[in-house]
Amino acid sequence: MTRPSRTTARPPIGGRAVARVPARTATLLSGVDGAGAVRRTVLPGGLRVVTETLPTVRSATFGIWARVGSRDETPALNGATHYLEHLLFKGTRRRSALDISAALDAVGGEMNAFTAKEFTCYYARVLDSDLPLAIDVVCDMLTGSVIDPAEVDAERGVILEEIAMTEDDPADGVHDLFAHTMFGDSPLGRPVLGTVDTVNALDRDRVARFYRRHYDPTHLVVAAAGNLDHDRVVEQVWQAFDGAGALARTGGAEPAAPRGGARAIRTAGRVDHVRRRTEQAHVILGTPGVSRTDERRWALSVLSTALGGGMSSRLFQEIREKRGLAYSTYSFTSSYADCGLFGVYAGCRPAQVPDVLRICREELARVAEHGLPDEELERAIGQLAGSTVLGLEDTGALMHRIGKSELCWGEQLSVDGLLARISAVTPEQVREVAREVLGARPSLSVMGRLTDRQADRLADAVA
Repeated sequence: MTRPSRTTARPPIGGRAVARVPARTATLLSGVDGAGAVRRTVLPGGLRVVTETLPTVRSATFGIWARVGSRDETPALNGATHYLEHLLFKGTRRRSALDISAALDAVGGEMNAFTAKEFTCYYARVLDSDLPLAIDVVCDMLTGSVIDPAEVDAERGVILEEIAMTEDDPADGVHDLFAHTMFGDSPLGRPVLGTVDTVNALDRDRVARFYRRHYDPTHLVVAAAGNLDHDRVVEQVWQAFDGAGALARTGGAEPAAPRGGARAIRTAGRVDHVRRRTEQAHVILGTPGVSRTDERRWALSVLSTALGGGMSSRLFQEIREKRGLAYSTYSFTSSYADCGLFGVYAGCRPAQVPDVLRICREELARVAEHGLPDEELERAIGQLAGSTVLGLEDTGALMHRIGKSELCWGEQLSVDGLLARISAVTPEQVREVAREVLGARPSLSVMGRLTDRQADRLADAVA
């Protein structure tokens, strides 16, 4: 239940009086005896601050989420979001790059960031007593970056090495290939890191314009979880953004572009093969999935867990345990604002690719036609529920949950709420989503050293 409240006077921070913040605050989840309480404050100009309070821990994680990812790039700007993620660590008007890293190292904190197709996140995990420092440093990075031309040039080499590292890891690179197989040369089909050509073409002015366009407070969500006081977090965030003049700049950025109309735009049955001098071939067989707001996502998650989510899953048993055809095999889902993907991955010797793909097709067809037996459904629900809870046992994971939920869904679910959604999945819901997702004609991405004859036979797997 959401309970709105007015801003009230708060305890002193650092021994001084706290100014009244002109903001709207609501309790989204009440928690139990204060633990697990989730509150949201909307600052002037639209900046949202969401926190989850855990008084029994001694750590806290603070993060800022930006509603910008590689999906928001033009072809010429491919890689700009990730490039900018690196550059925000390289100095502000108040701190050098060394100052930023040394501040967190001095208190044993962890600091990092990641870029995805639809958002970017910057975060720091520290002792609860050092949360004010983490807030100050991360907010300074987001509001005061100078994007120094020398740092732009220096960091280019780092990013090119990261691209090279990905190309040297075909188990990772095949996922970029699969996105291209399904979405083609569209924003969702292009790599988050960009390419060598696009990264080399990016200069300081283009990256700085990208920064000003997308890092407006109306496009940001601040999230924090751990042993903290919501009002104090809000006060410090307000001071950091207001002191940097960031709140006054609200409205100067372009409105966030609506995300819609993207589908698996390539025709079903497409095959992409990239040759790599590797001992294994890395394959992904997949179909369109569901969007992150589609209610069928719960049933698809259960289905994916049953198919390839653990050692007892169908694909693991059939491909690895019974036949020894692969060391690693799993299924996965990827969900975006308006579409999604479902895929099955396996890494195997090139000669084993036809057998692996045949087994995958047979198992997917069997489940598409008959659904899951009650025993497998119950096991998958239990596995998914358990892994969900175990994955939320630290403040970093909780910050990730509430930040992404606010940015992507605009609502918060308690852990009990998440478990209820998973447990409510019915056999009929699984059968329905299996018929639609697994019953579609798949496409195939392969990375590895296949012979011409082996490559020619790949089309048989999606016929």
